[in-house]
Amino acid sequence: MDETSILCVACLRNEALRLPYFLDYHRRLGVTHFLFVDNASDDGTVALLSGQPDVSLWSTSASYKAARFGLDWTTWLQMKYARGKWCLTLDADELLVFPHNKTQTLRDLTLFMEKSGQSALGTLMLDLYPKGPIDQVTYRAGDDPLAAMPYFDPAPYRAVRQAPKDNLWVQGGARERVFFADEPRRGPTLNKLPLVKWHWRYVYINSTHAMLPREMNHAYDGPGESRLSGVLLHTKFLPVAIEKSHEEKTRKQHFAQPDAFGDYYDAVIQAPDLWHDGAVAYEGWEQLEALGLMSRGDWRT
Repeated sequence: MDETSILCVACLRNEALRLPYFLDYHRRLGVTHFLFVDNASDDGTVALLSGQPDVSLWSTSASYKAARFGLDWTTWLQMKYARGKWCLTLDADELLVFPHNKTQTLRDLTLFMEKSGQSALGTLMLDLYPKGPIDQVTYRAGDDPLAAMPYFDPAPYRAVRQAPKDNLWVQGGARERVFFADEPRRGPTLNKLPLVKWHWRYVYINSTHAMLPREMNHAYDGPGESRLSGVLLHTKFLPVAIEKSHEEKTRKQHFAQPDAFGDYYDAVIQAPDLWHDGAVAYEGWEQLEALGLMSRGDWRT
């Protein structure tokens, strides 16, 4: 792996259903090598990844929560392998969209960012969902998840800065509307900084929502941002989300106070219909830019 490599780092557990499309999609964008940590999968994930020539795989059965929700593991990989390279840090249920992504690669994008002095790409995480109960969707490994669940909430989203790290906090969207309407402050954080020209001084401190040093958090101002930005299409609400919610409610590995989210897991287990009259079907990055959810900034091709 040389300095022109585009790396993708992820921590995984039981993602054999999503990974075939995830890998092919990000290969097409220009990822040259994947660095994965598997956390005790038992669904065939390890066998699937072990046969991939562009995948390096580490495995652990240690506590995901005790490892700062996997960040200790991925930070080690970034420190050892990503220094001086562009590194895309994702979850297996995220698909990166950036301006011109149908005609330009991640290499094109990062070359422009380097010329512009931009060392990180900010994104909005955009929840996708089907029309109808989520357990009625048909999805097989390798399918495009957008064909199964093409809808998203175009608005509202709100953003504030938090002291002392100046990290952005974007909330709103479908999960807040459906699961946290009575307590919106408990809704998910939707801003991320997934694509970074990695430096040994960098570290993520809350998934990819925030970083140190704190000036990195100013690489993105949220929806309406005029600078170059992207979107992470969040494919959580495939039918497998029901099974995963059962498991995570028992494992209690995904939240600092997991018992406080029992009602959330129970709601997902009930296979809700997230669609509403304000839903919009995904059409491409130009649509997201027109809605103010991402921006090409000065990158005009």
